[in-house]
Amino acid sequence: MGILNRAYYSSTFEEFLDSTDEEVIGSLSIRSELELVQLQRNAWLEECSILRQALHGISGFILLEYSIPRMGRRVDAILILPKVIIVVEFKIGEARYTGQAIDQVYDYVLDLKNFHKQTHDKDVIPVLVATEGPSQSPIFNRQPDGIYRPVCVNRHDFRHLLYQIKGHVSGYEIDVPAWLDSIYCPTPTIVEAAQVLYQGHNVQDISRSESGAENLTKTAEAIRRIILESRTKNIKSICFVTGVPGAGKTLAGLNIANSWNDPENNQHAVFLSGNGPLVDVLREALARDDVQRAKIAGMTLTKKAALSKVKAFIQNIHHFRDDALSSSIAPVERVAIFDEAQRAWDLKQTAAFMKSRKRIPHFGMSEPEFLISVMNRHAEWASIICLVGGGQEINTGEAGLAEWLRVLQIAYPQWWVYIAEDLLDSEYADVLTTAMLENIGRIERRSDLHLSTSIRSFRADAVSSFVKALLDCDDNRIQLLLSKVLPSYPICMTREIDRAKDWLKNKARGSERYGVIASSEAQRLKPYGINVKVEIDPKNWFLNGKSDIRSSYYLEDVATEFQIQGLELDWVCVAWDCNLRYDSKGWEYHCFRGTRWQMIRSEERKRFLKNAYRVLLTRARQGMIIFIPEGNEIDHTRRREYYDGTYEYLRNIGIPEIGATVS
Repeated sequence: MGILNRAYYSSTFEEFLDSTDEEVIGSLSIRSELELVQLQRNAWLEECSILRQALHGISGFILLEYSIPRMGRRVDAILILPKVIIVVEFKIGEARYTGQAIDQVYDYVLDLKNFHKQTHDKDVIPVLVATEGPSQSPIFNRQPDGIYRPVCVNRHDFRHLLYQIKGHVSGYEIDVPAWLDSIYCPTPTIVEAAQVLYQGHNVQDISRSESGAENLTKTAEAIRRIILESRTKNIKSICFVTGVPGAGKTLAGLNIANSWNDPENNQHAVFLSGNGPLVDVLREALARDDVQRAKIAGMTLTKKAALSKVKAFIQNIHHFRDDALSSSIAPVERVAIFDEAQRAWDLKQTAAFMKSRKRIPHFGMSEPEFLISVMNRHAEWASIICLVGGGQEINTGEAGLAEWLRVLQIAYPQWWVYIAEDLLDSEYADVLTTAMLENIGRIERRSDLHLSTSIRSFRADAVSSFVKALLDCDDNRIQLLLSKVLPSYPICMTREIDRAKDWLKNKARGSERYGVIASSEAQRLKPYGINVKVEIDPKNWFLNGKSDIRSSYYLEDVATEFQIQGLELDWVCVAWDCNLRYDSKGWEYHCFRGTRWQMIRSEERKRFLKNAYRVLLTRARQGMIIFIPEGNEIDHTRRREYYDGTYEYLRNIGIPEIGATVS
């Protein structure tokens, strides 16, 4: 989709100057999705006045109210000059250049640079116009990727600034028609995606769509067809969607939940997850966004009311289960999406919970069996979408894929089962699982049910493959994969935590989020100010701003694999303790008990620890630094030998260590 379709108004500077304010405002009003209030009309008139004064004698192209769907917002103005793109955010009546406003215009520029193809190699300058702000001399600070540091200006100096920019920038000529017709392929964070989908947009509006990739759009369409087929043929179906870490499984699930949830027409769908932090963060983000949108539209919406509405859309899977226990009737939803389905509880874990917490002494079903039985209460059609992550099991009592298939084979043979061939891969299945699949009668294989490309690390889609090779000690592939990743996705390491924190702060721009994460069993990082036993509130850690000490930005609180699974940051410091340590034979697995480290013998617990590091190493969208302590010979729990093997392994495979100067 060309960028022209994303702007409410677009023209050459000359055409804009020849138009009346009423013509421009009329074009903006017709395209606007919100009811035009006087405050917005006055702001547009003021912006037009400032632009008219500034653009005389300059050639170029102007776009007003350009959509940034990934962020759910619009840029006030984009000015395309012969050799530079200027992104302008107006703050009418504002006398200060606030940090929040500077980050806002910076974020717009980062979005264009990262996701608008024709902007990848162009110079872009973010400009904040606080109309009543103080005069200040502009500093043109160009960064290696062609993005300039934000420039702040008031209404009176704006024209002079444009002439200074025109004389300063010496880049290549911009082909305006090609730029306007360029594809725009955003990759939102899961929080941004949930907000945009919740407002009624489609996954196609916010996801990249590259030819040849098993991408999100194809998978979303495959799921849609399966649900339609189930409704048309009046059958019950269960669909297993697989994908590499960061491929967008949760996004695909949210898209289905949103597109099939239409209460006014008695059509209900629900997104279910046993991942408490993910549910809490998404609910909080959607509620905050709803309240803010209502405020902008001149309406009043309480946070409590917003949360109540959101809870019908995204539910904790355990609450859904408890509601079903209280009644034997079919749920209102005919489409249920289970995120991280492989983490549903097995019979032993479910029975123990029911006995101790629900006072049900002889509960005889695993969580997968009970959840299927609930949806099977429908006399007619129903669809279950199971989102399955490979190598993501990190806790005792997780049933895995085999339990879902066992239940379908034994108790619900009438259900149709849809899978991708990748479900047979060792990341998802074992010998038992493969045998169960062969014994299911009503089964169809559909290739579009696998997401093979990571969209989280949009700078390098080989990150998840590299992490897998690193953890598998795959000498044949690891350096080749790292060479594919490093040019566009920085990975480095350090033995100094302060240097790691400085690296994060220097890499992040605008409101790009960064933080420190570590294994929940990394108990000997406390001397470095990293205490994994201090619980964070994920809502505050993931959503709050730079001034909040509880946020990830402050780098004081650390998130573990349990809090960050399913979520992400732009830049990450992975603090690596000696619970997972490398020697000449491969990985050694340890847990800290009492006053010393103990070797882990259980293969299941080894797998959980390895998967914990898999989760940690695949959380960054744009780059990561790994902190490996030097250890301390005086402290028997932090001997240097516990850490040096891992450090040498990572260095030998080619991960660079940052030097005295922060890179």
